[in-house]
Amino acid sequence: MTTDHLPISRIPRTGLPAHAVVVGDPARSAEVAALLTDPREVSHHREYRTFTGAWKGTPVVVSSHGVGGPGAMCLFQELAEAGVGTILRLGTAGAIRAGIGDGDLVIAEAAVRDDGVTQQLLPPEYPAFAAPEAVLALQRAARAAGAPHHRGVVWTRAAFQPGFLPLPGAAYAAAGIAAIEMELSALLVLASTRGLVAGGALVVDGANADDLVDVEATGGYDPHRAVVAEGVARGSRVTLDALHLLATEYGSDEK
Repeated sequence: MTTDHLPISRIPRTGLPAHAVVVGDPARSAEVAALLTDPREVSHHREYRTFTGAWKGTPVVVSSHGVGGPGAMCLFQELAEAGVGTILRLGTAGAIRAGIGDGDLVIAEAAVRDDGVTQQLLPPEYPAFAAPEAVLALQRAARAAGAPHHRGVVWTRAAFQPGFLPLPGAAYAAAGIAAIEMELSALLVLASTRGLVAGGALVVDGANADDLVDVEATGGYDPHRAVVAEGVARGSRVTLDALHLLATEYGSDEK
């Protein structure tokens, strides 16, 4: 028996706009939605809080997916089932590459698939790559906003804290990986297997490479600083602008 709402996120099964911004924190989804014209909350179940509205005339969805790839994948799958065809993730990340400052945006070109979920869906050789038009739209929007930004490959890792196993962090840093986060590769893999357009803009909330961390100066990891909040505010508008560009100029429907 079908219902009018999908089972995990409780988003409407039909009638959603085709373009979405996804974030981790349900409170952040409300903050981003507050930027929209005529925002309306359409569902809130568990970590999944979803709004609709318009940005510069483009109808959009804003939804939260919580922390970690497996739960986030549930939302991504249900957004696709509901007819959403373009999804941009606005998240936070730790910098790995030198020269990336707190509050800067990292525009992901691709992701290392260490997300804890896609390994159970596809062979490890299958890539996690952002749609080229998503990368270009995010870069164009960041430049127009004067937002400090960087492009590169990111590392999506399921575990937030290190455990007892050795990590490939030094190798990834040497290879030029830009930043580490927890959900993007799940979105990119789903998108490429479903014919969706997807990408990600990540606000740096600290440094994860050992040689970049000055604990004495920074006091350690603190994602609640003003510089991060300012970066998230900039990143929210940049991501919405990029979504508008994808809807109006980049031909999302031609993928």
